[in-house]
Amino acid sequence: MNDHVDPLSHRPGPPPATRREWAGLAVIALPCMLYSMDLTVLNLAVPAISADLQPSASQLLWIIDIYGFMVAGWLITMGNLGDRIGRRRLLMIGAGAFGVASMLAAFASSAGMLIALRALLGVAGATLAPSTLSLIRGMFQQPAQRTVAVGVWISSYSVGAAIGPLVGGALLEHFWWGSVFLINVPVMVLLLGLGPWLLPEFRDAAPRRLDATSVLQSIAAVLLTVYGCKQIAEDGFGWLALGCGVVGIGVGIAFLRRQRLLAEPLIDLRLLRIPQLRIALVTYSLGCFVMFGAFIFVAQHLQGVLGLAPFDAGLWTVPWALAFVVGSLLTPVLVSKAGSRATIVGGLLLAAIACAVLAWAAQANTPVAIATATVLLSLGLAPVFTLATDLVIGAAPPERAGSAAAISETTSEFGGALGIALFGSIGTVLYRQAMQRADGGSFDLDSEPALLDAARNTLGAAVEVAAGLPDPVAQSALLAAARAGFTDGMQCMAVVAAITMLGAAWVAARALPHNPRTG
Repeated sequence: MNDHVDPLSHRPGPPPATRREWAGLAVIALPCMLYSMDLTVLNLAVPAISADLQPSASQLLWIIDIYGFMVAGWLITMGNLGDRIGRRRLLMIGAGAFGVASMLAAFASSAGMLIALRALLGVAGATLAPSTLSLIRGMFQQPAQRTVAVGVWISSYSVGAAIGPLVGGALLEHFWWGSVFLINVPVMVLLLGLGPWLLPEFRDAAPRRLDATSVLQSIAAVLLTVYGCKQIAEDGFGWLALGCGVVGIGVGIAFLRRQRLLAEPLIDLRLLRIPQLRIALVTYSLGCFVMFGAFIFVAQHLQGVLGLAPFDAGLWTVPWALAFVVGSLLTPVLVSKAGSRATIVGGLLLAAIACAVLAWAAQANTPVAIATATVLLSLGLAPVFTLATDLVIGAAPPERAGSAAAISETTSEFGGALGIALFGSIGTVLYRQAMQRADGGSFDLDSEPALLDAARNTLGAAVEVAAGLPDPVAQSALLAAARAGFTDGMQCMAVVAAITMLGAAWVAARALPHNPRTG
């Protein structure tokens, strides 16, 4: 007799997770933590890498960016591959490749070699999110337990983001820059040792053929679009950025049309007909849109406006990450008290309040105000991300869990890239307008037009130029103008983000049933 009975339907329900599944969840959290650490820890090692490998400016940008680009581009392919060959098998393959690439990257002898190995790390990293998330879908069949598991899964990314700068800073004080890559190796060895024992295997019982044309289209569409968004954020609407964005969108449209025609598509577009999955993806992408956009301003504000050292600025972002952990782990409690819809809508409203606080904090000139705003933002968006992810993988058929997980993660990547591009462009335009209005003569730079142009382009360049000025009065005038211009952009970003979160809350309140799992 089945003791697991659904209290609403009085029918036999799914069995609860055992100790083995919960132990497996701890193993799953390890690579997720490393994934987010690798996105942040390298920034601290840039000076040492520059001194040792002497990359060009373009090579240095690719060393930093290629990892994230490759992760985004390969997510859809890896999610589908996991459905076909087995999610645990793909995770083990990815973990092995990640460990080997990390070991080789630690001893890279040239900038080109490091770029290539960072690209390989990105491809291997793309196996982690869809594999681990789809494994959770199979391991935790009871909805309440799955929400807890997804909360832990999301928290692991926040923990990695929080400790990445701290661990990286500590390693770089005592060892060479390659040590930031070697920390990946023992964790991946542990995953390879415990994974086959603790993680069950799940795969599609009737695997379909992987369409090579669709794979190439999906990778090209994501890479070109994300690259175009990043270039727009950094350099404005130039021909290269617009061209990459337009071509990427065009390839994406062709990819979606091909999926409608294929008998065995890479992405089953019928999944998007599920209302709760569609609304979950919208709220998830809008949350990432605001979170990623806010982060680029906060990081620059702490260093360029408040004058904090990089490591000190990293410390002030730790409360943001820890609040995300708290919010994710509290999500099941909030759902049990208020329901899924109220939790999502309430989180989005709190995020809107946080953005309003961030607009005030931009002029408060204290890291405490910035930390307060970012903690509120994390507490608001953590339940939204947790429940949206849970709804996506819960709404998809079990055999398509990998594909649904890949769609979820790709949506978040696009939302984040658009947030960086749009908010970064707004900030750049307002900053440059403010600097154009400022009197260049007061900076004592009329005889140095190249330095004046550089200072008028970015806050970082203005801080660097000011540091080289011999006149303290000119230095103060330049810093004051640059910081005021950047603050204008940050406040505008925060207001737009607050309006976006209010709109998302309105959509979620109208579109989501009271309990999306059973609605």
